[in-house]
Amino acid sequence: MRLVPVCGFSPVAVARPFLDPDFRRDERDWTEGDKVGEGGLPKVLTAEDIAAFRERLCDVAEEKFAAHGADGVTLRELADALGVSPMTPYRYFKDKDAILAAVRARAFNRFADAMEAADAKRSARKGGFTGGRYVDWAMAHPAAYRLMFDMQQPTASDYPELVAAMARARGTMTTVWKQLSSEQSFKGDVELAGHLMWAAQHGAVMLQLSGLLKPPQDARKVARRMIEAIARDLGLGRE
Repeated sequence: MRLVPVCGFSPVAVARPFLDPDFRRDERDWTEGDKVGEGGLPKVLTAEDIAAFRERLCDVAEEKFAAHGADGVTLRELADALGVSPMTPYRYFKDKDAILAAVRARAFNRFADAMEAADAKRSARKGGFTGGRYVDWAMAHPAAYRLMFDMQQPTASDYPELVAAMARARGTMTTVWKQLSSEQSFKGDVELAGHLMWAAQHGAVMLQLSGLLKPPQDARKVARRMIEAIARDLGLGRE
């Protein structure tokens, strides 16, 4: 059986309920199709079953944490939204903080996937950087974006998967500058340039998510103009 990472956690963590001999499912967790197996006993959960439940839990938690904050959501509420017993989430995660870490790790990785794909396309066609993909992803996934950048989690360093996902996402902010530097097109501070670009995009996104940008202004337009100004200031001319 091949084990794959799910919702920001390692394959071993994903399969724990399957591998743990003490793991049992509450009757409320059974579906009509798998309440009983051979000999009248509950069917054993497969790794796919476990992965699917973790993803469903992360989906629900993402929306609720973004809307109410981590402190404003209880595990009982998450369980109720999923139609399972209050203790069920504890069988998949240590506690609510671990769920938050998993949800945030998933969001950072999905964000990084999108940014890396955009960088690959831009590199292939030698196009300029406008920040459009960043803004589009944030607008399409507002709950995930808020949990990534608008929520503090003091225990973040306790979760290696989250730390790695955050570093990966942050690294996408300097990709274009590193490429320009390697081509001798940019001789400035790559890290500073990346933070300037990040601030421009994040600021535009948060203005729109907060309802502070009114037509004809929008996050895409604001981010593009800010990035053009930053590029000129850094000596690149109009992108």
